[in-house]
Amino acid sequence: MKKETKNYLVSLSCAVLLALLIGAVIMLITGHNPLEGYGALFTGALGTPRGIGNTLYKAAQLCITGLATAVAAQAGIFNVGGEGQMFLGALAACWVGASLNGQSPWLVIPLCLAVAAATGAFYAWIPAVMKVKMGISEVITTILMNTIAIKFCTYMANGPLKTTERGVNQGTASLDKLFRFDKLIPGSNLTETIFYIAVLTFLVWYLMTRTTAGFEMKLTGQNPRFAKFSGIRAERLAIIGMLISGALCGLLGMFECFGLQTRFKADFSNEFYFDGMLVAMIMRYKPVGIILMSLFFGVLKIGGITMQSRTGISSELILIVQSIIIFFMAAEDGVMQRLRLRRAARGLVRSAGKDGEA
Repeated sequence: MKKETKNYLVSLSCAVLLALLIGAVIMLITGHNPLEGYGALFTGALGTPRGIGNTLYKAAQLCITGLATAVAAQAGIFNVGGEGQMFLGALAACWVGASLNGQSPWLVIPLCLAVAAATGAFYAWIPAVMKVKMGISEVITTILMNTIAIKFCTYMANGPLKTTERGVNQGTASLDKLFRFDKLIPGSNLTETIFYIAVLTFLVWYLMTRTTAGFEMKLTGQNPRFAKFSGIRAERLAIIGMLISGALCGLLGMFECFGLQTRFKADFSNEFYFDGMLVAMIMRYKPVGIILMSLFFGVLKIGGITMQSRTGISSELILIVQSIIIFFMAAEDGVMQRLRLRRAARGLVRSAGKDGEA
């Protein structure tokens, strides 16, 4: 393990422990027992089959969105538009799926997977080309395009594509039962989509860490000028990274609607992408780190609900803990740099003292 990676893991572990400690202090101040609070949190997330299922479901969401952020960032481009890409991919897949109700799932599901991926990738391709060809900030364009996509999908779900089924207030027509992903653990949100996400996670990990393209993307993201003079087609890699990122987001949108929702609903996402983006940023876009941090944040998210119901401690405390971790890790570079400078200064003082004695 590289020294830099080891130091970062130590810093991350300290940040997590300090965040949990501050959370415990807040519990004490508000008249709650930290041991009971954290006990209920971890029991709720990992103590029952339902809790484990919900934790894995949340972790899978965070993992795939985190990897979507990471694969673009590694190629030197920052995708903030994953939420819009997810909405469009979900709507397109549900529209195709509902239009083909009654057909063979062996035909429809692969087709919907392709449609969701292509739709998300196309919507990510637009800001990527604007960045590469015209120098327009992809951060600004993707944020604006999020709003456009979400509003468009909301209009379509509550207007032209609104279902006529009784008892359904909003959303598109329901999908055939044969097209839906079944639940793996009764009572939980975990569905068969976990297997698709596992495959996608492996493929993205392999691309980013074991291929020439992944190495070139990493070099491009770290030093685009050097990459350009090395003969690497940085602009092409940036577009490819954005296409993969958009495709992953589109697929997650389909998984949500073909799993839990059974149709497209305008409120199917609770800003999944932005949570995953934070996970990716904390772990510096490292695939393995994203997987582990997704599991940890999944425990916090799901366990926080149980903690609130059993002990009365607001689940908002979990948001505070997450925010503290993010704050500490954002400051990590500056803190470590200052410590290195101090260490170097002390070394110079010692050297000067020895020279003076000589």
